[in-house]
Amino acid sequence: MRDSIYFVQSNKFILAAVCLVTGGCGVGCSEPQSEASVASVSLEIVADGLTAPLGLVPVPDQTGRLFVVEQTGTIRIIDADGELRPEPFLDISDELVGLNQGYDERGLLGLAFHPDYAQNGEFFVYYSAPLRSEGQNGFDHTSHLAMFQVLQDDPNRADPDSESLLLQVDQPQSNHNGGQITFGPDGYLYIPLGDGGDADDTGLGHAEDWYDVNEGGNGQDIEQNLLGSILRIDVDGGEPYAIPPDNPFVDDEDVADEIWAYGLRNPFGVSFDSGGKRQLFVGDVGQNLWEEVDIVDAGGNYGWNVKEGAHCFSTKNPNESLDSCPDTDSRGEPLIDPILEYRHANQDEGLGISVIGGYVYRGAALDQLRGRYVFGDFSKGWGAGDGTLLLGSPPTGTDGAWTLKEVAVRDRSNGRIGEFVRAFGRDQAGELYVLTADNLGPSGDSGKVYRLTSGS
Repeated sequence: MRDSIYFVQSNKFILAAVCLVTGGCGVGCSEPQSEASVASVSLEIVADGLTAPLGLVPVPDQTGRLFVVEQTGTIRIIDADGELRPEPFLDISDELVGLNQGYDERGLLGLAFHPDYAQNGEFFVYYSAPLRSEGQNGFDHTSHLAMFQVLQDDPNRADPDSESLLLQVDQPQSNHNGGQITFGPDGYLYIPLGDGGDADDTGLGHAEDWYDVNEGGNGQDIEQNLLGSILRIDVDGGEPYAIPPDNPFVDDEDVADEIWAYGLRNPFGVSFDSGGKRQLFVGDVGQNLWEEVDIVDAGGNYGWNVKEGAHCFSTKNPNESLDSCPDTDSRGEPLIDPILEYRHANQDEGLGISVIGGYVYRGAALDQLRGRYVFGDFSKGWGAGDGTLLLGSPPTGTDGAWTLKEVAVRDRSNGRIGEFVRAFGRDQAGELYVLTADNLGPSGDSGKVYRLTSGS
């Protein structure tokens, strides 16, 4: 068992607070396009009665169980026969910061099973705890990355006393926490972190960066904190963890070794393609105008807050894109545009208000989706849930551009999901699930898990 630590000292600094553009519709065409082979899908209910589900993760032990993350601090099990177990696998609700029932982005946000879980019983969670005593005055809370173990005599219960803390990151505001941790095909753990919250990457806890036109921010800073980045660590190589030797900044004494990529606002939904090139797909939530999907590579700078999507961003007027901005950062590295983007619902032809990252489909049930990125948007608005199912198709021609279309959901109003889309999940067979709720916030029991099917 790892020794718990309550504040991580990096060997470089303290870890506190810490496609191409194509024509009129930008990166990856944002207008839904008709295509007979992907006209519609059906949703098959798998589980309901959940509270604010935020993740669905298969356990790598050949049992066929699916583990559902509830934002309020519990992990539930759906057995291989489709039954939702009444008793939680893990309950850390008492360790969370107090959540606002109406709306909150904090809570239990991520779950990842160790690749050797069947042998070692280890799994990792990411959650929002009260601000640690050493945290900066005025900050909101502290994000915890922790390891737990399953009980040796009960595969359906975790040992609540087995927690070992790997990493703490102090968060200036309550929003933009990232958190959907995942192991890559390389066996390393990837940890997405938002820019620290509030809006525009400005205010308390947001560093001054190299871009003087905008105030802030953490997305472009990789020398003062970890925020606005994706981290990559080796959970097996040391205590509490080790740094993979090929992390992009291990030879730069000014940058934290943990950082894998940066320039991100709120990389909430992240996943690796289980086939193809095993690329890392990230849904990065936008500010006022654009939502985006990125393919994230080592050392990449994905633009925020110099850019929102592929468009020049202004902290002075976030409702209007600037005419020009730099294409490279202060290190001479390019600002990488997303593979897909779409307009906010407050604009003409807008699709929604918050991208929900998904998965490249590699299952067997939906031939028309295979090899395409299935994701969605939270809702058209904040009142009643009106989430959308979206599909990104990789380039087929010579222009290198992905295409974006809205996928109709059968037997739903306007062909949309009609609930708040909170997350996507994937089972070991590669089939996909969408997690929804009628409630805007972490309350009630309206949460559901649906399987995507081709049924009429």
